[in-house]
Amino acid sequence: MNVLILILFFSVLGSIGSVAGAALLLLFPERVRKTLVPCLISYATGTLLGAAFLGMIPHALEYIEPFRILAAVLAGIILFFLLEKLVIWRHCHDGECEVHGAAGLLILVGDAFHNLVDGVVIAAAFLTNTTLGVATALAVIAHEVPQEVGDFAILLDGGYSKQRAFLYNLLSSSTTLPGAVISYFFLKAAQTAVPYILALSAASFIYIAMADLIPELHRRFGIRNTLRQFSLFIAGIGTILIFQLNH
Repeated sequence: MNVLILILFFSVLGSIGSVAGAALLLLFPERVRKTLVPCLISYATGTLLGAAFLGMIPHALEYIEPFRILAAVLAGIILFFLLEKLVIWRHCHDGECEVHGAAGLLILVGDAFHNLVDGVVIAAAFLTNTTLGVATALAVIAHEVPQEVGDFAILLDGGYSKQRAFLYNLLSSSTTLPGAVISYFFLKAAQTAVPYILALSAASFIYIAMADLIPELHRRFGIRNTLRQFSLFIAGIGTILIFQLNH
């Protein structure tokens, strides 16, 4: 199948599909959501770290020496730290985010930017190989669904109707598609940039997992929660590992 078609398909799935999945979760009672969302976050953490360390970084190292790739990963983590401090990268998973609680518009702008980057990540991965592309898209979808649930909750809490919240989230998520298309043509013409984009993509996945998702998991205590989180964490890594080993 044509690479561009795959990129378009998974970009739409990662953006519109994530919003639709989040909207579906909102139909469940709050008690059920409070159980499901942490499970999704645990699984997403594993897929993000698995895609970064087992997919993106190893493939980037096939093109350029380790020092340059690892330096790019480090630079990316520093960049995403600065972006988060500027409040355009922050991930929310409930309606009690101190940063976003007062500004629904800020969430939508930040989400649009983040989804634009997701499009770049998906395109770069598919231009490397199809297996990495599918694994990367899976990691994007896994972490976008709980994020969108949080965005919905905050917008609803800010006075938006369900219809407006859904429409605005859909619009902010749609930036994945132009990000992917532009990157496809740019990176195809400049293949030397691909390993650096993979390194920066890995940095974004590592940063999201370590700075946003894992602290969220640490808010829930108890042996049962710990075992559930650990099992789903490993399952997320295992999903990416299976993709890498079988293709």
